[in-house]
Amino acid sequence: MHTQFTVAIVGRPNVGKSRLFNRLVGERVSIVHDMPGVTRDTITRDVERDGYTLVDTGGMGLVAGMSDTPEALVSAVEEQIAFSISAADLILFVVDGREGLVPLDIEMADTIRKSSKPVALVVNKVDKADSSIDVNEHYSLGLGEPKLVSAEHDRGISGLRMAILEKRKKRLGPVSTDSVETPEKRIRVCFIGRPNVGKSSLSNCLVRSDRFIVSDVPGTTRDSIETSFTWRSKRGEDWHFTLTDTAGIRKKTKLSSSVEYFSRVRSLDSIRNVDVVFMVVDAEAGPTQQDKAIAGEASKLNKPVVIVVNKWDLALKAWEQGEIEGFETESEFRKAFETGLRREIFFTPGSPVRFVSALENIDIEKMLYDARQLDKRAEKKIPTGQLNNLIYKIAERMPAPKMDGRRFRVYYAVHTGNRPYRIKLFCNQAQKLAASYRRYLQASIVETFKLEGCPVVFDLVNKKNPYVDES
Repeated sequence: MHTQFTVAIVGRPNVGKSRLFNRLVGERVSIVHDMPGVTRDTITRDVERDGYTLVDTGGMGLVAGMSDTPEALVSAVEEQIAFSISAADLILFVVDGREGLVPLDIEMADTIRKSSKPVALVVNKVDKADSSIDVNEHYSLGLGEPKLVSAEHDRGISGLRMAILEKRKKRLGPVSTDSVETPEKRIRVCFIGRPNVGKSSLSNCLVRSDRFIVSDVPGTTRDSIETSFTWRSKRGEDWHFTLTDTAGIRKKTKLSSSVEYFSRVRSLDSIRNVDVVFMVVDAEAGPTQQDKAIAGEASKLNKPVVIVVNKWDLALKAWEQGEIEGFETESEFRKAFETGLRREIFFTPGSPVRFVSALENIDIEKMLYDARQLDKRAEKKIPTGQLNNLIYKIAERMPAPKMDGRRFRVYYAVHTGNRPYRIKLFCNQAQKLAASYRRYLQASIVETFKLEGCPVVFDLVNKKNPYVDES
């Protein structure tokens, strides 16, 4: 992957940074909204075709008085921006062409000049060719010739791309098209869970930096943020992952704005695009109804799940101090917690449970090990003969219950796909398969073929068998 050249988009709130980011990447990654301060974390994407990494930052100079942006969060956002500028090879400084320069633009321009980094001044929201833009005003910033664009209407974007490529070429040479490197296999993972259960803290543990903003304010993360990282295991192996840190998934009834709605949609999209899901539960709070609903979303999307009980150090401390009674050993406490968790929340049979602490770095590697095991397990092939033999034995041992006087029967089964495991069942009457018997069949297949944690989906095909009496 060409990630040696980094381009950071910076500017004050609501000048169109996220829309420009999406335009350069070629897909909707950052949430775009007219409300200032929507982007809070730094969001990155590798622009493979052009050979650089693009970074979208929160708006510098967020208003501390905003009701949902406490002062500590503002400070954290601006630290992220400073980090992005220091790490960038090229800065795209975005200003609002419609509004013209404001004092904060001038202040930011001074900061950027002091960084001594190459800068492209981008004047956004120039929606028409005859827009009355005071070009001389922008030259006064001392950042070179302004590039007039409209991220919303795709005006001037090709010219900006060429400017970025020229800067990259000057630094690293042209992007090679002669030979395409085969990238290492990366397991795509994401964290899901209620707001404020520690997803961003766990993400920072994995990438070993303060890449993601951590705050006690629920809803700090609004975008789904993706980054690649390599974990060096205790055995000296390199484990390659791509991580998406999603916004906390709130109940639909709790969505107070369109930003939160799109944040929820983006989180669910993230689940669709990964190989393994880390479902994060707060050890102190235990499983809640909202956890159950979130687990249901992952289940609907048929993704392998690792159940991550975070803040386990705090639960253990409460047990050691006698605040939690009835358990002689930590092992008993852990086993009882897991039993209750599985009783309250439905997961694919065999989904691993890990008790971790982002703060104390407890069992983080084991969590990643589970993801690797699930990813390997998801690629197995189920022999047709063995599958049909199992289905026959199940029918003999426990036939399906009768519905309207008739019993569901399987004539033939074949494994047709992976991720999730897809089994085509040729049967007498698809509508007669009761949900409880479906789960029984799925659990038997998981246990027999050692597919623990991997969802199994049935595709039912009605097919009359002339040799079987259906009455």
